[in-house]
Amino acid sequence: MTPKDGKAPKNRKPAAPAPGTQPTAVAFLERLEIRQSVVEQAKYQRYFKTGRGDYAEGDFFLGVRMGEVFTLAKEFAAMTLEDIETLLEKDIHEARAGAVKIMSLQAQKKKTTNERRQSLYELYLRRHDRINNWDLVDLGAGRVVGGWLMDKPRDPLYQLARSENMWERRTAIVATSAFIREGQLDDTFAIAEILLHDKEDLIQKAVGGWVRDAGRSSRERLLAFLDDHAATMPRTALRYAIEHLGKEQRAYYLTLKDRVSPS
Repeated sequence: MTPKDGKAPKNRKPAAPAPGTQPTAVAFLERLEIRQSVVEQAKYQRYFKTGRGDYAEGDFFLGVRMGEVFTLAKEFAAMTLEDIETLLEKDIHEARAGAVKIMSLQAQKKKTTNERRQSLYELYLRRHDRINNWDLVDLGAGRVVGGWLMDKPRDPLYQLARSENMWERRTAIVATSAFIREGQLDDTFAIAEILLHDKEDLIQKAVGGWVRDAGRSSRERLLAFLDDHAATMPRTALRYAIEHLGKEQRAYYLTLKDRVSPS
C-alpha cells in the first residue's frame, strides 16, 4: 500500500511483466504511481494549459516524466486492446499517454497483423474523446491512423479535418506523418489548406509544422504553398512553416505577410 504522503517505500518496486505473462493496465498503473514526482507534476501544470477555459482544463497529471512513461510502454507493449482502453479511460494523463504509445508501438511492429492494426485504428477513432491533448495526438496519429491508411483511401482524414473537435482536426494533419515518410506529400498540403485558417493556435502550429516537414522532401512544394498562402495564413502557422528556410527567404515571406492584409 502506498503511504499517505504519496511516496512508495524505497524497497518496494512493482516488477516488469514476467516473460510469457500478459501485461495489464493495473500493473502499468502501479508502475506509474511508483514514479510519481511532485516536481514533475508542477512542471506539467506549467507546461500544459490547464486553467479554466484552456485546452487542457481538467486534465490531471500524476507527475511522471514522459521518458519513463515511454519506457514502461515498451515493457507493456503486448497489452490487449481491452487493457489499452482501460488506460485510455483513466483521468491520469500519463496513463492515456502510455496507452497511445503502446498503440503506436503495436501499429509499427512488423509482426503485427492487419487485423490488429485495423483494431488499433478503430480504437483510436472511437476513443478520440480520451485522446484529447496535442501530445496524445502526436504520439499516435502518425503510426496508428496514418499507418493504417497508407494503402487505403484517405477520405477519413478529410472528414476529421472538418470536425468540430480540435483534436480530431489535429489528427487529420498529424496522421500525414506516415505519408511524408514515404514521400507522399499531396495529403499534407491538401489538409493544410483546409485547416489553414483554423482559429485554434494548436492547429495552426500543426499546420505550419507538418507543411515544414513535407518541405524537407520537396522544397519546391513548400515554396509553392507559401507563395500561394503566406500573405493570408495565420502568423503562427507561417512562422512554423518557414522555420527551416534561409534567413532571406524567411524575411521575404514575413514581409509578404506584413504587406498584404488577411482576407
